[in-house]
Amino acid sequence: MDAKHLSVAERLLDWYDRNHRSLPWRSPPGTPAPDPYRVWLSEVMLQQTQVASVRPYFDEWTARWPSFAALAAADDADVMAAWAGLGYYARARNLLACARIVAARGALPDTEGELRRLPGIGDYTAAAIAAIAFGRRAVVVDANVERVVSRLFAVEHPQPDARPTIRTATDTITPDERAGDFAQAMMDLGSMVCTARSPRCLLCPLRDGCSAYTIGTPDAFPVKPAKKAKPRRHGTLFWAERDGRVLLVRRPDKGLLGGMRALPTGPWVEQAPGVQGAPFAADWRTVGVVRHGFTHFDLACTVMVADAADDTAPGEWWPVADIAAAGLPTLFARAISVVEGMR
Repeated sequence: MDAKHLSVAERLLDWYDRNHRSLPWRSPPGTPAPDPYRVWLSEVMLQQTQVASVRPYFDEWTARWPSFAALAAADDADVMAAWAGLGYYARARNLLACARIVAARGALPDTEGELRRLPGIGDYTAAAIAAIAFGRRAVVVDANVERVVSRLFAVEHPQPDARPTIRTATDTITPDERAGDFAQAMMDLGSMVCTARSPRCLLCPLRDGCSAYTIGTPDAFPVKPAKKAKPRRHGTLFWAERDGRVLLVRRPDKGLLGGMRALPTGPWVEQAPGVQGAPFAADWRTVGVVRHGFTHFDLACTVMVADAADDTAPGEWWPVADIAAAGLPTLFARAISVVEGMR
């Protein structure tokens, strides 16, 4: 049969067999499913994070904690520190909670319904694990798949309203066999060929059946919603130093950057709060400003420094020379760069 008359799945899987990405959490196409632990870990790490950023974390993580049991036995602070830099820190807390549940029950469940009951596993992650780790037919739709399918079917609704339509369309092309390979093939096609900007349509195995390519406007899909300006909030980060050590605190488990080590921080509010929230009264001096974008708002924090008269403030006094080992989130790492720049 002529290649263009093959089903979408057949053409895509043929392309995937020859062009797949080699990733440390994957098995080669057509081979037995990889270790469910590695699939689960990679899918959680890849939530809202690029593959290039995840690779080094995944390698270090699996060397340190190679199984559910090993991770379940880890200290919470060590896990949070190892996660620093990946962002969306609730994922790390859920990761640890999930590992402890799975270790206690003896194995990761293999169905979407059971997987969704575990901490940190939503619809997409459950479908991806079920397909990739256990070979079950599941409709796997991430950002790459949304882009491919929205172009393949020329879905005209803007996001997020288009998602039910995209999922239904994806269901129509998902095969019963090699479900895991198909899901990963769709991801690779979106990453390597059907890219967000300047898609490489001439290299695409689905070009002949692609509605967006046929009408000549692949860049117009997926249709984007009207962009809303993110609000700006302000805060203060406090660098308190004594005898070569800096004061660090542990953020509350719930909320942004929850459970992470951090510099003492004032409230994040609409107007600059000054020294509100300082760990103690002192001659606080402003040394700079750091900015960080969260999902729903942008944050600008003034960095203030002071010498501590004693070490009685609540928290832990961390050696400044070893501050990189504290595992601070990006926002606080930027503040450290500001402080180091004034020395």
